[in-house]
Amino acid sequence: MSGGLRRFGEKPVREVPVGSANPDALFDTGLEYSAPARGTWNIVHTGMLIPEAHEIFVCAQGCLRGVVLTAAEMGAEKRFSTVAIRENNVTDGDLEELLIEGVTDILEKLDPTPPAVLVYTSCIHHFMGADLDHMYRVLRERFPDVAFTDCYMNPIMRKSGLTPDQLMRRQLYSLLEKRPAHPKKVLVAGNDFACDADGDLSSLLWASGFELCELQKTRTFEEYLTLAEASFCVTNQPAAIPAGQMLHDRFGMTHLHLPLSFDYGEIRANYERLCRALGIPVPDFRERIEACEAALSHAKHTIGDAPVEIDYTAFSRPLSLARMLLDHGFRVERVYLDGVSGEERGDFDVLAEQYPDLLLSPTVHPVMRVAGREREEKTLAVGQKAAYFAGTPYFVNLVENGGFTGFDAVTGIASLMEEAWLKEKDTRSLIGIKGMGCGACL
Repeated sequence: MSGGLRRFGEKPVREVPVGSANPDALFDTGLEYSAPARGTWNIVHTGMLIPEAHEIFVCAQGCLRGVVLTAAEMGAEKRFSTVAIRENNVTDGDLEELLIEGVTDILEKLDPTPPAVLVYTSCIHHFMGADLDHMYRVLRERFPDVAFTDCYMNPIMRKSGLTPDQLMRRQLYSLLEKRPAHPKKVLVAGNDFACDADGDLSSLLWASGFELCELQKTRTFEEYLTLAEASFCVTNQPAAIPAGQMLHDRFGMTHLHLPLSFDYGEIRANYERLCRALGIPVPDFRERIEACEAALSHAKHTIGDAPVEIDYTAFSRPLSLARMLLDHGFRVERVYLDGVSGEERGDFDVLAEQYPDLLLSPTVHPVMRVAGREREEKTLAVGQKAAYFAGTPYFVNLVENGGFTGFDAVTGIASLMEEAWLKEKDTRSLIGIKGMGCGACL
């Protein structure tokens, strides 16, 4: 082979200026690297949002290690069980019997019996064509007082169809049952964190006589079931769209996808859509916009011309955030992301035209394992992966949008950036905490 052997990592780290990037294929795909920034939630954390529910993972022992540690780290061992699949279960063809009898044995030993059970099947069930319908039918016959739902731990599906994250957010609402619709209830679905009680969305609904319902606010399974009474469903995470579609199809909820944005025009348009659907007047947002401008101006005065790096795990719209900050004079140098979502194409196009030197870097490409993690200047990072790759203790420790919506996201990030710039953090310790804020599930 020409060139002989070469040590991994000798070629330059992959990064591309946005002005010359292809939004449909930013980076090569293949072997992936996982940075030790562990604050984002996984399917174990998200499933725990259903109060009083018990999770049962049915999988090979090697794969169970990670989910077992997740449950232990969040202190949820009593709400978590496993059924281990061994080689003989595959060769003997008894995957269905193993799941049925394993789940039965677990439930017979639990006291009290949980009102709801989330059963997570895995890749092997799909490879082997296991009869999932039969398994759930038998379990429902044996335990008529338990609500079962199907959940999935199948990372092989990350690149086709609904991802495990999308499926999990959808299945959070699969246990709901049809109830009379309440015309003044609005369900915000598919988020890990509850909306800020004093934020724009909460305040708008409260002032108009509407009730904002969220899974995070329920404390019992009976309270959870009342979510089905909502007449409207709002989603703002791309991964939550299938949940909103399911709630519309099953319960007739009016589904409004109002994506997180840092563009005043898009934020205003989102609220105008919501107000029209609810039949309420559209507020005058001038004061909110003025507050955003004041917060950004103050943060810029504090941070000055320091370099800023952003990653997609902090906010689902990293390019929208980068665009807003660049428009307000911040020196954003790099955004870490592995692809450009449809919601971000407009921001990508503007950045490519107006800020073509902005660098886009991957997070999972193997060369990131040996990427230089030192900066010549004091650098501010937004997100845990950006903090890790930039090697900086000055970072905004935020994941999954942090409960921000609308104009709150603008004023919120300005305040958090200013705070992060003034006080360094122990990056290694903080980004090593798995599932940041997941204790709220319990």
